[in-house]
Amino acid sequence: MKIKYIEFCISNCLIPLVFVFVATVGTGQENGKYSNPVVAKNVPDPTVIKADDGYFYLYATGRITPIYKSKDLVNWTFVGTAFTEETRPAFEPNGGIWAPDINVIDGKYVLYYSMSVWGGEQTCGIGVAVADSPEGPFTDRGKLLRSNEIGVQNSIDQFYIEENGTKYLFWGSFHGIYCIELENNGMEIKKGAEKRQIAGSAFEGTYIRKKAEYYYLFASIGSCCEGVKSTYRLVVGRSKSLFGPYLDKSGKDMMNNGFSVVIASNERFTGNGHCSEIVQDDAGNDWILYHGVDITNPRSRMLLLDQITWDDDNWPRIKGGTPSLTASVPVFY
Repeated sequence: MKIKYIEFCISNCLIPLVFVFVATVGTGQENGKYSNPVVAKNVPDPTVIKADDGYFYLYATGRITPIYKSKDLVNWTFVGTAFTEETRPAFEPNGGIWAPDINVIDGKYVLYYSMSVWGGEQTCGIGVAVADSPEGPFTDRGKLLRSNEIGVQNSIDQFYIEENGTKYLFWGSFHGIYCIELENNGMEIKKGAEKRQIAGSAFEGTYIRKKAEYYYLFASIGSCCEGVKSTYRLVVGRSKSLFGPYLDKSGKDMMNNGFSVVIASNERFTGNGHCSEIVQDDAGNDWILYHGVDITNPRSRMLLLDQITWDDDNWPRIKGGTPSLTASVPVFY
């Protein structure tokens, strides 16, 4: 489940405050180092894509879905929102827009989103919106699926992937992780398609990365939204098939809630999880964005960045297994 996004501005805000909207909000870098958080604001459940203009664009949970952009993954600028109060989706009355997932399909920017009210596990669902530009405006194309229609409680936290020309949507939050085939345009569930379960009830926030012979299923476990008491952790399993079985390092199946921890808590950050897509810098290094609670300022789930490396058995890890306080910046020429 997700908490509400804290709005950037009250109504009737003045022009000087609007200027803050376009200012760089990242924590910056010095002597080739950066510090976490890279955005010290409420930026939960990040998703990221690199656009043709060379910028990375990041979207996060929020009432009208905030959008940030960056050249280097460290310095982020708030550029607007995917929706307005007039254009935001409405299939779940009073629902928040949670856990967006950004993709490019047939030259269009396609944003999958979850819509729910807190505790609305039977009526929540997943929709899709489309734009010509990564900054929007996004046009809502409506609901794809809903919990009480597809038979999966808490149908949120979607992830899109294409495999051999076939498009799939994965989703689920603490009641199983499921997948289903989409139509070729990515905007509809394929007629006659049947859902299949690929992981158990411990997980939410699916992200799948193909590397060499394995598919890696990243997910989050624990509580996301209890401030310093949050127990969120980023975990992983892997499979030689997109549809599993996904096994942890000990060989336990994720269908039976097996997992291996990638990012846990430390003395500064807790509740760390719900990762973005893994992206590469110009030196071929892998980087992952995710949210965490800063114990020194626990009111928000802030944006954290870390390098992912791969051990001798090709399992993902970050240095120390917890968020870095400072680290070397990504390499961009």
